[in-house]
Amino acid sequence: MRRSVTGTRITVAALFLLPCLVLLGALVVYPIGYSVARSFYDPSGDGFVGVDNYQALFTDDGIRTALKNNVIWVVFAPTVATALGLVFAVLTERVRWGTAFKLVVFMPMAISMLAAGIIFRLVYDQDPDKGVANAVWVGVHDTFAQASAFPKAHPGRDSPLTAEGGGYVTRATVHTGETVSLPLVGVAPDRMPGDAKKAAAAEADPAAITGTTWQDFTRGKGVGTPGAPDPTELGYAGMRIEAVKDGKVVASTTAADDGTFTLPAAADGARLRLPASNFAEPYNGLDWLGPSLVTPAIIGSYIWMWAGFAMVLIAAGLAGVPRELLEAARVDGANEWQVFRRVTVPLLAPVLAVVTVTLMINVLKVFDLVFIIAPGSSQDDANVLALELYRKGFSENQPGIASAIAVFLLLLVVPVMWFNVRRLRREVRR
Repeated sequence: MRRSVTGTRITVAALFLLPCLVLLGALVVYPIGYSVARSFYDPSGDGFVGVDNYQALFTDDGIRTALKNNVIWVVFAPTVATALGLVFAVLTERVRWGTAFKLVVFMPMAISMLAAGIIFRLVYDQDPDKGVANAVWVGVHDTFAQASAFPKAHPGRDSPLTAEGGGYVTRATVHTGETVSLPLVGVAPDRMPGDAKKAAAAEADPAAITGTTWQDFTRGKGVGTPGAPDPTELGYAGMRIEAVKDGKVVASTTAADDGTFTLPAAADGARLRLPASNFAEPYNGLDWLGPSLVTPAIIGSYIWMWAGFAMVLIAAGLAGVPRELLEAARVDGANEWQVFRRVTVPLLAPVLAVVTVTLMINVLKVFDLVFIIAPGSSQDDANVLALELYRKGFSENQPGIASAIAVFLLLLVVPVMWFNVRRLRREVRR
């Protein structure tokens, strides 16, 4: 009876391997072979179309967009995730709570792609009250450019104001000694400035122009006097008022907490303007899931998940780096940056290559995050090959083209896998 190099009978070995070979054939070999064959047929599966389905890979707009996005994914996602993993692995060696930090960074790996997609769909919500990304972005923006408190304010019926250039101006000119009323409506009570006080009628000043700007609305039918401040009405605290004469601003002021304001005699004969800046809509942040940002946003969610994976593998490789080499470099006068760049990174090059290539294989097949995070309005812009395969096969009923995409993906993945296996074998020989 023939025996293998390990002394095991070949027949016995074959019997033990048979279940695995059957499963491998059923789950891997047969689907690949069927996909290759199916890629040469029309949607019905009866007509042979040759390479027409493969030509569609480079002529169909949806597939070309998916291919372009896959290139972006392959270039940026593995590179950034590996770089962050390297930084985390090196830094956590220098802190006492490094293990806890590694646990927190690696934790997203325990979350399924489906759950991560739902999480980041909420993170990227356009509404700053719901989406964390825009809540932070709007908070930073409003720190340097405060939004107006009166985005919905507008003149009421029989108002002395008329619309002009996004703001409002008085219909008539004003003169020294006059008291001007600038009533507006339309601001929700909860949007009024917190420092607003009850509106007060301005006192006349013979040497200046005075007036009041306020929310001319009192709750309750038939309650209140239009065009005059009522006891429950609030002044537009902080409203900017400009005096415009011959197209030039000759004076300006800001309303007090009770809405009153005073302009100098230089405003005599001018028209008063409430500039458009008073009514600017609040800044709502970026459209993270819009056509221009959807792919970078989804790549960000992928990096959040896989940076921990890269960190763990790189940290394992870093543990095997001879410490005497690092110390020798420091003794020779190298600073920490030079030690990191010229000693640590070259020694970790094999590990970094394995991590990068592994992530490249992973991103070539990315589907879940794109399908879940990208809304229908921008899913075409975020499209990738795996998602396009799903759409062609199940939504558009074109299994021939879907099979061609599957074969094309396999051809893209195989060289990368071969490179990774070859490198791993080389490392084992060492």
